[in-house]
Amino acid sequence: MCSTKDREQNMKNTVAVILAAGEGTRLKSAKAKVLHKAAGQTLLAHVVNAVRRAGVEKICAVVGHKKEEVKKEFANEEIEFVFQKELLGTGDAVKRTVSYLKKEKEIDQVLVLCGDAPLIRSESIEDMIQSQRENESACTVLTGILDNPASYGRIIRSSDGSIEKIVEYKDATEKEQAVQEINSGAYCFDKNALIKGLNQLSQENAQKEYYLPDLIKVFVQEGARVDGVTVNDVSEVLGINSRMDLALAEKAFQKRINLFHMENGVTLMDPDTIYIDSRVTIEPDTIIYPFTYIEGEVKIKKNCHVGPFTQLRQGTLLEDGAEIGNFTEVKKSKVGKNTKAKHLSYIGDTVIGDKVNIGAGTITANYDGKAKYVTIIEDGAFIGSNCTIVAPVKVGKNATTGAGSVVTKGHDVPDNGVVIGVPAKLIKKKVNA
Repeated sequence: MCSTKDREQNMKNTVAVILAAGEGTRLKSAKAKVLHKAAGQTLLAHVVNAVRRAGVEKICAVVGHKKEEVKKEFANEEIEFVFQKELLGTGDAVKRTVSYLKKEKEIDQVLVLCGDAPLIRSESIEDMIQSQRENESACTVLTGILDNPASYGRIIRSSDGSIEKIVEYKDATEKEQAVQEINSGAYCFDKNALIKGLNQLSQENAQKEYYLPDLIKVFVQEGARVDGVTVNDVSEVLGINSRMDLALAEKAFQKRINLFHMENGVTLMDPDTIYIDSRVTIEPDTIIYPFTYIEGEVKIKKNCHVGPFTQLRQGTLLEDGAEIGNFTEVKKSKVGKNTKAKHLSYIGDTVIGDKVNIGAGTITANYDGKAKYVTIIEDGAFIGSNCTIVAPVKVGKNATTGAGSVVTKGHDVPDNGVVIGVPAKLIKKKVNA
């Protein structure tokens, strides 16, 4: 086991090459394959995030189909992009990176990952890197065990546990087809062995392509060692080639995400009916009720109650003890401590203080057809049922809006004020509020 300092150095000496050039024809989409989303993020973003969490700093992405769209999506990321003009296989894709790899003198390990395999975990990436380095192997392959391996390439091991070869299903014997260990398409190479081996790949196959798995045969013939690391969660090897695969990935992410939150002190009353985006953060002792949908960068603090039948969207912050109830949607808003919006409401572009009551049927009207504006509702305010609050406007501390009122834009409600009507008008100010 290496020290933390050694691990950090190892990661600095490693580059991740992510293959992201494929068309994804079975998806039948005008969008680049790796820009399709699962759990709120693109397939490629999930792979990039796993690499970053593993501590690998350098990333090189091989792009082809819709390359400009992919580059634009990741314009804020420190990623080196390499273009694969013709889609001549995974071996050819990695060949496109050789000039970059030679330029990066300090790099001695090369991860190769699939940009359409979003469920890979950072722990598996770390295991591959550590295995390759400790065993000084030419390559470490990430493998999985499937009850029904179908058309995946089979991993054939030698008596000492090292990998002897990877056999494509169509080329496998009956005995080899019975093997349940499969190739995930993820590898960790010794850089020099990779560069040398790429020059020995050929197109002598039915597809006339350069296959990266053929490197295993090259390494073994030269007497080099090839090892395998097997994932515990077989969903990590799932590649996305169809809409059904995309749905399966979404299911796998939701199971993983929901389990993560429950293990960290969040109660999910019915995980099968609760959708939580991968970017959501939830603090302990919060309860999420059935049929709740939480998407985007949403933060939920301690002791909140959310749902049932609730939607929280991008930019929402719930402070400690906030309660958002049935058929309520919140978007790009802060909801203060112990504030309640329990029924049939829309809250958009709103800053709500502490201990506010939002009555049933309330709408903060944030959009006038041209621009969006902010509503401010300060501490202790009481918003009556069926109110419409038209931004930009402020409802002051401990103020009250009567049921059915329409607070029009620019007509702020003063602290302790009571307004009623359409449009709402001040009728009094509460004394000693």
